[in-house]
Amino acid sequence: MARKRKRKSRRRQEGRKILEIVPQYNIESGDDKPVTAARKHIAANGIMPPAVVVVKRNEHTTDRYFWAEKGLFGAQYVEENHFLFPSLRVLCSNADEEASEKATVSSKA
Repeated sequence: MARKRKRKSRRRQEGRKILEIVPQYNIESGDDKPVTAARKHIAANGIMPPAVVVVKRNEHTTDRYFWAEKGLFGAQYVEENHFLFPSLRVLCSNADEEASEKATVSSKA
């Protein structure tokens, strides 16, 4: 029997593209819980929002967090609700402008 394909949300795909533009920091959690390790890394290095922190829990598992002005969020939540974050709106509009500029340049050629 054929397996049904999982539907990919356009909104989440758009959010994932926006998060790819944001600076990423890769760390290992060590003895701390992943979210605690992410918070400690942000505080120790003075990371300014927006940023994505990828925390390696063990050799198989990684957790992704988004550092915003209002705190630390799970990256999946941010992908689905990127329009709620003002810092991502700016990046989103910049990405749209670059895409439209590339389209006009290629149409002129």
